[in-house]
Amino acid sequence: MNETLRKFGYPKTQLAIFKNWVLLARPAQVTVGSLILGALSDATSWSELEPRAFMELHDVIGRTEAALRRGLGAEKINYLMLMMVDPYVHFHVIPRYATAQALGGAEIDDAGWPGPPRLDTAVELTDAMLFELKDRLSGYFERGAALG
Repeated sequence: MNETLRKFGYPKTQLAIFKNWVLLARPAQVTVGSLILGALSDATSWSELEPRAFMELHDVIGRTEAALRRGLGAEKINYLMLMMVDPYVHFHVIPRYATAQALGGAEIDDAGWPGPPRLDTAVELTDAMLFELKDRLSGYFERGAALG
């Protein structure tokens, strides 16, 4: 695993792993269910990824969006690919909500709604939040799970 994935808590924060991608709970929850979708490679630019990673991305995003919409009730989903501090290819996946959402005993407000996500208002991921995320999202990543 590359150091970007380890910085975002791998393996503890892992929600799902695919052939070319890993999905992690983001340690700083911008909104309920904020995730990191990281490439399982040492690529530091989008164009360096192997074609097989691009091919698999369609399925990975479909499963991720189904999990966030059905499992957490996300109204919109934003993807940020910044890679300014953490160099290896990854996306910040930010589900969006018009109202505050509960997770692990905390209420998390989408401070930027309906505009861009406010990364500066993130709530630190607790073990209770991580446990609940894993519980609410895990069924969407099992083999054969419906994408919807």
